[in-house]
Amino acid sequence: MTDSIFNDGKAPDALRTIGEVTKALGIRQHVLRYWEEQFSALQPIKRSGNRRYYRPEDVALIAGIDRLVNREGYTLRGARMALEGNEPTEIVVASAAELAPAVLPDFVEQQLLRIRSRLADALAAA
Repeated sequence: MTDSIFNDGKAPDALRTIGEVTKALGIRQHVLRYWEEQFSALQPIKRSGNRRYYRPEDVALIAGIDRLVNREGYTLRGARMALEGNEPTEIVVASAAELAPAVLPDFVEQQLLRIRSRLADALAAA
């Protein structure tokens, strides 16, 4: 799953440093550290010297946050609420899909279609 974005010869379930994650996903390190404060589900393993190590599920969650905030236009609060509204396993599945070619899981597509419909209704009523 995450091996497709890293291409570094490590096992897919290997822990990744903050540098590896930010380089692979195109996110700055200070942004990722801030997201750790804003999203309680994002808690990498911290070892000596506060060095962060991210599990594959952390990487998938980061990809999901990035998708919501930087591609779908959510605020951090909105992204947090969207992620908290799902079961934890759904968050990982939806976020991991972003690591592969852009194929949205059915439940995400359904949510987006509902949002589009509500926005169209709101525009029509205005």
